[in-house]
Amino acid sequence: MTNRVVIAGAGHAAGQVVASLRQYEYDGQIVLVGDEPYLPYQRPPLSKKYLSGELLAERLYVKPESFYDDPAITLQLDSRIDAIDRDAKCLKLEHGDVVDYDKLVIATGSRARRLPVEGTDLKGVHYLRSIADVDGIRDNMDAGKKIVIIGAGYIGLEVAAVAQLAGLHVTVIEMADRVMSRVVSPEISDFYQIEHTNQGVRFRLSTRISSLKGKKRVKCVITSEEEEIPADLVVIGVGILPNTELASGADLDVDNGIVVDDHCRTSDPDIFAVGDCTSHPNAIYNRRLRLESVHNAVEQAKTAAANLCGQDTTYNQVPWFWSDQYDLKLQIAGLSEGYDDVVIRGNPAERSFSCLYLRERRLIAADAINAPRDFVQSKKLIADRVEISKEKLADTATPLKDAAD
Repeated sequence: MTNRVVIAGAGHAAGQVVASLRQYEYDGQIVLVGDEPYLPYQRPPLSKKYLSGELLAERLYVKPESFYDDPAITLQLDSRIDAIDRDAKCLKLEHGDVVDYDKLVIATGSRARRLPVEGTDLKGVHYLRSIADVDGIRDNMDAGKKIVIIGAGYIGLEVAAVAQLAGLHVTVIEMADRVMSRVVSPEISDFYQIEHTNQGVRFRLSTRISSLKGKKRVKCVITSEEEEIPADLVVIGVGILPNTELASGADLDVDNGIVVDDHCRTSDPDIFAVGDCTSHPNAIYNRRLRLESVHNAVEQAKTAAANLCGQDTTYNQVPWFWSDQYDLKLQIAGLSEGYDDVVIRGNPAERSFSCLYLRERRLIAADAINAPRDFVQSKKLIADRVEISKEKLADTATPLKDAAD
């Protein structure tokens, strides 16, 4: 048992580390250092219910403020970390403060990828990664305004749904030839494009951005084909990048994320890492993964906390994700990359169905749309890696759990 655990970062994963350390009855000091002024909070609702105004900021918090009212817990919020000194076992903060640690957990998360074109510094142009980002967007989301969303991934389409329902005129620009192309099949892409189009959203697919124009405030988006799309507001959602700079600066192993083992331990035995910023081994897919998901952040945080408290705990789970758009809940189990066959289970016209991805007759992923039972049962089939009957998968009268040959 160590005497002082310091957590670098104050996002969802960091908040879960604190909660799990207390759950495992860790009796040392816990110090959490983060560069935002907020308590650790959940990010998925930012582009959904927080953007729509259905949730207050306090409802996003992983734990209420009273949870941290504990003499064993110290919060240093609004504090930027400049470096990790592994020899001295301390964090060096921006304004000269030093925070010593016995064990360190890096939970620095990720940041929005920037769009490298002229005009992104104009007023009215936003990225979406934090409470402050959403507050800035929401202040300008008046009915009747024209919003251009750059990027048709989860974030872009969730913002499109909220904005359309709020009465804005919505245009989505995407460089790929279909929406959510990185994570779902063409069948799912087509379904979501049709749903958004029926709601009034306009799409420009296979389209690149040349620049954003305006004097002080954005007025239009210029495409590579010189189309001028009017815009009162622009939201850019073109992916995220892991925050690995602190780890790299400390000479920890980094390869598409901070390299950790199945105990969430880095190349330094006194330093753990959790969440979006990590690359971890996964025996189900037999490769290393860097995952951008709440599930991964929470479970890695629990794993790290357990090991910090002397338990020998490993992390190896089926990844899962979700997206809410209009009245559609998309729940994704597993990773579909490398699939060689697809089975559609149910009728898309009924707006409740699943897309099941196979590789060598084994289920590797499932996209369940308003089909929570399929989502839950698919996770076990993916983990078991058993051969599957396509006929049983497609038969909605046969529970997924009974689809193995």
